[in-house]
Formats: sequence, structure tokens, C-alpha cells
Amino acid sequence: MLQFVLSGVAIGSIYGLIGMALAISFYVTRIINFAQGQLMMVTVMVTAELASSGYPVWLAALAGLACSCIVGILSYVIAVRPILLSNRFSFGWLVSTLGFAVIVENAAAYIWGPTSQAFPPILNGISLPIGGAVLTAQQLLAIVTAAVLAAGFEIVRRYTLFGKLGMATAADPEMASAIGANTAIVAIVAFAVSAVYAGIAGLLIGPSTFANPYLGDTFGTYGFIAMMIGGGTERPIAAMFGGLLLGVCAEGANALINSQASDWFPFIVLVLILIVSPKGLFSTSNPLFRPRRAAVTRG
Repeated sequence: MLQFVLSGVAIGSIYGLIGMALAISFYVTRIINFAQGQLMMVTVMVTAELASSGYPVWLAALAGLACSCIVGILSYVIAVRPILLSNRFSFGWLVSTLGFAVIVENAAAYIWGPTSQAFPPILNGISLPIGGAVLTAQQLLAIVTAAVLAAGFEIVRRYTLFGKLGMATAADPEMASAIGANTAIVAIVAFAVSAVYAGIAGLLIGPSTFANPYLGDTFGTYGFIAMMIGGGTERPIAAMFGGLLLGVCAEGANALINSQASDWFPFIVLVLILIVSPKGLFSTSNPLFRPRRAAVTRG
């Protein structure tokens, strides 16, 4: 049991990062970027290509993240901003972001071909025994990286000027713009950061799978489920909690039901949780996680 819990936390950390990537861009623009999985794929493909060409893995990874960041900004400029300018409450973004995802995916298939290629190992041959279970160095790296990125985002969001600008833009973009905030720049930075988070998730999952242009479909879906389970539409860090829960449930289903259960069990978990808490298990609308208000005494 401990083994699938540890494995679930490790893979759940990656799901949580992708969920946070979706939640960060949604937090500012109230638009779900359905090309997020493809942004992760861009990092994986560029890193694999450069590493196989003889470049150091760290340099290939940085180049991959830079490419994802650029494509992420383009997704905002091409697929999101025109919709916001025309009608903020339109659902045209649903079609535009899905269309952008298809374009990126097919462009990757044209450049690298539809077949899979090997992804370079980041950490190899090291494992940590814990109470009869084994945690590989790659899994430990995923857990630590996800924790640092989640905590870092919350610190920036709550305690920095740019974070407060993001909160103001999320709450009321028109009012934020009226008081001098450049909401377009805030949104561009949010999409760039979300692309980097998705790319880092790709670097963490890459050694466990193969690089191919269709990688983003599966993991983008799991990231979306993590965001919805956690309540990341209200608080981006809640998507990380949702990812951890999703990972443990998926690994548990694999261990207790069969090896294919993780393909369908997450959807059951999503439906059950949304029935109980429609805005997500860790959302502020859930009484267990609602911020407490200070009591007001009358004198």
C-alpha cells in the first residue's frame, strides 16, 4: 500500500503542476487554455531532439522551456486576447484554444514525425527505500520540484506587487485597468508562467515515457481533472492538491483493480467529487476550506 501511495504522490505532483498551469492562466483571464498539454509536449520534444543531437540535457531543457514559453505567449495573443477584446463573456475561447492545440500538435508531428523517440534520463540508478517501499530519485525530484513551485507561486501571488496586480486583474480587470494596471501584460506573464509550469511537468514525466507529438492530450486531460478536483479555478494551488489526490487514486486503482484502471478511474473520481463539492474539493466554497472571517464585536 505504501508503494502505490508514494508512486501516486510522485505522479500526482506532475498532474498537479499541469493543473496549476491551467489554473494560473484561468485565474487571470477566466479562460481555460486547452492547449496547455501541447505546451508541455513542446518542452518534451525540443528537449529530446536537442539531447539526441549531443547538447547537454540541462541546456536542452532550458531551450525546451523557452520554446514552450514562446508558444504559451502566442496562445494568448492568437487564441485568447482577440476573444477577450471582442466579448469577455463569450465562449469562443473554447474553440480558439482547442484549435490552437490542434495546430501545435500537428506542427510538432510535421517537424518530428508521429513516432515516439527516447527522452534523456535526468536522474538515473538512485533509489530511496522507505518502509519497505522504494522511491526513485526521479520520483523524489518530481515531489520536491512540485512543492517548491507551488509554494513559490503562492508567495509571489500573496506577497509581491505583481502578485497583487494578478489578484486585482482576476477579481475585476476593468477596475484594475482603471487604476493603472496593465492587464494585458499581467495576462501575458500569466500565460508565460503557466507554459513554464507545464514544461517543467513535461521534463519530470519525460524520463518515464517517450517523447511524441500526442503526449499532451493524455497529460493535459489529467491536468484538467486535477484542477477541477482541487478547485483550482478559485485558487491555483488547489490544483496541486487535486493532482496529488488524483495520482494516489489512479495508482491505487492500478494496484487494486487492474493495470488499465488509471485510464478510466480518474473520471469516476472527478464526477464523485464534483457531486459533493461542485467547485472542487479544496475550493473556498467548500466549508472545510473556506477562509475564516474575524469576529466583529459590537461595543
